[in-house]
Amino acid sequence: MNIKKISRRTLLGGAATAAVVLFKSSYGKMIQAAIPESALLTDDPTKIQGPPPGELGTRSPFEHPVKKASDISSRTPLQDLYGTITPSDLHYERHHGGVPAIDPHKYELLIHGMVDKPMVFTLADLKRFPSVSRICFLECSGNFRGSKETLSPQEICGLTSQSEWTGVMLSTLLREVGVQPKASWFLAEGSDAAVMTRSIPVKKGWDDAMIVYAQNGEAIRPEQGYPARLFLPGWEGNTSVKWLRRIELSDQPYMTREETSKYTYSVKDRIRQFSFEMDARSIITYPAFPQQVEKGWIEIRGIAWSGWGKIAKVEISTDNGKSWQLARLQEPVLDKAHTAFRYLWQWNGDTTAILSRATDETGYTQPSLQQLIAARGADMGGYHLNPVTAWVIQRDGKVLFRPEKWK
Repeated sequence: MNIKKISRRTLLGGAATAAVVLFKSSYGKMIQAAIPESALLTDDPTKIQGPPPGELGTRSPFEHPVKKASDISSRTPLQDLYGTITPSDLHYERHHGGVPAIDPHKYELLIHGMVDKPMVFTLADLKRFPSVSRICFLECSGNFRGSKETLSPQEICGLTSQSEWTGVMLSTLLREVGVQPKASWFLAEGSDAAVMTRSIPVKKGWDDAMIVYAQNGEAIRPEQGYPARLFLPGWEGNTSVKWLRRIELSDQPYMTREETSKYTYSVKDRIRQFSFEMDARSIITYPAFPQQVEKGWIEIRGIAWSGWGKIAKVEISTDNGKSWQLARLQEPVLDKAHTAFRYLWQWNGDTTAILSRATDETGYTQPSLQQLIAARGADMGGYHLNPVTAWVIQRDGKVLFRPEKWK
């Protein structure tokens, strides 16, 4: 380990600080304590007393995973994650009016419209119903970038994350209010500054929709809809309306701003609307830009997912798509969930391209970008793009994304 030179005065005084932690004193008072830089630079941690247990855990000061943020979204660092559960603070964000601050004690969810008994539910009411936990991915429908070589998995498709979601089944609440037979759609409305609204078929509400108030074992984060959100497994992220305040039942879609001006796109000479399910997709997260590899054995790793069900297989090509081999899937393979895959490959040092493609249990196989263009036309817009992506491994071991011409 390389040891940075620091002054004797700094070592003795502990003035150089590399990390800060909180802990409770013997009198019950919370104290902010610094981990001295010397503790991080020493080769022998047994010689320095560490901080005592605290009320909140912290990441190692050597680890710095961060989301890549813009004005309206922030992307999960897929290449930095292990396993398939996304840490809650690294879950991607997509907002239409910023993150509202909502007092959970004042929170209310109104369900009305074509129902026998309109009702208002508080957060405490929701938590009194039988709870359900489910591990599922969430993905923005505009989750693809592919314009240059220096793109990481985070930049290409980092608008997808996975959590264990806990809440009450929407079907439970629908039974409480008594949905009328002719009701076929419902409006989901959020409490953000944009008053985000989407029309959802009632069938999805009966099937597997949830009202979620917890994520990965804790209260759902504000960025993810605190104190409660709609969650629609497998469907495009914007339909899982955050900060949910109202559900209205109807016999037709509402044609809201978000489902007419946005999330609607051209397919050749037609317009595609209400394209809810996210199609099968995969991406290799290692090796990928900006990583560099060495000649020899490499474990190719990545994730695959489908809004239509389980992943049936993932294939890997290490010769630029000329041949394909099956990757090993990490069990258990869950429905509408990120599935980790691995493939052991011996690189001989020649320039090549590696690719992955997923097939779900419906038999649908992830297409190439050219296949998407052939099916939808060059003006297909930026939604529901799930192309096979390629990483070029150069002779010096550098890994670059391979962009493809679109328009």
